[in-house]
Amino acid sequence: MRTKEEIRNYVWEALRPFALPPFPIKGRIPNFKGAKEAAQRLFKEPEWEKALVVKSNPDSPQRWVRLGALEQGKLLLMATPRLREGFLLLDPKKIPESKYREASTIKGAFKYGKKLRTIKELETIGKVDFVVEGSVAIDTEGRRIGKGAGYGDLEFGILTELGLMEVNVPIATTVHDVQVLEPPLPQDPWDVPLSMAFTPTKSFRFKPLSRPKGILWDLLDPKKLGEIPLLRELRSRLSH
Repeated sequence: MRTKEEIRNYVWEALRPFALPPFPIKGRIPNFKGAKEAAQRLFKEPEWEKALVVKSNPDSPQRWVRLGALEQGKLLLMATPRLREGFLLLDPKKIPESKYREASTIKGAFKYGKKLRTIKELETIGKVDFVVEGSVAIDTEGRRIGKGAGYGDLEFGILTELGLMEVNVPIATTVHDVQVLEPPLPQDPWDVPLSMAFTPTKSFRFKPLSRPKGILWDLLDPKKLGEIPLLRELRSRLSH
């Protein structure tokens, strides 16, 4: 079986004819032609339509999803880069409609969003009922490979550990067709599989695969614990 890094390199190369800025795409969740069309497929799903609180990654290809969430009146939760400042909450009722496009970018999210740095602040959002992830590669059974930093899986662990999200929450991604590979992709114990995926031309729904319950503390990189205040606060709460 190919390693995750071999698969990432294969996809970044295969995606080059279809890539959009920011460049280079290597090392990123890659932006692609048709990202808007993939997002529009997602918007037709009943789980999305009834969702009130959506958590999304901050990467470029999912900007259309974040914009759609705001335009459709959903609360939007985004992690700050590397989770160092916790999360950002964007409430479309508190943002002028003319600024939704700007607010859907990472820079705009810092401008119009409210920082949630502590558990107490995070607990004010209610339950997250839909999740959007960025992906470098997925397979046709719902396994996902990100860019390798592991923050999306960590966000899932934090929110499920706190009871702010169910382990079986719907999780979707938008990708280009060349990012969809044959199964199985290699997976680690902390990897969180998808419920559904959307390309510019196709919609996928997956049978549930096993997901980790909360944070796998024994496997957590100590460096991340040192860098993320929210993680240290959670660890402290659980140890008392």
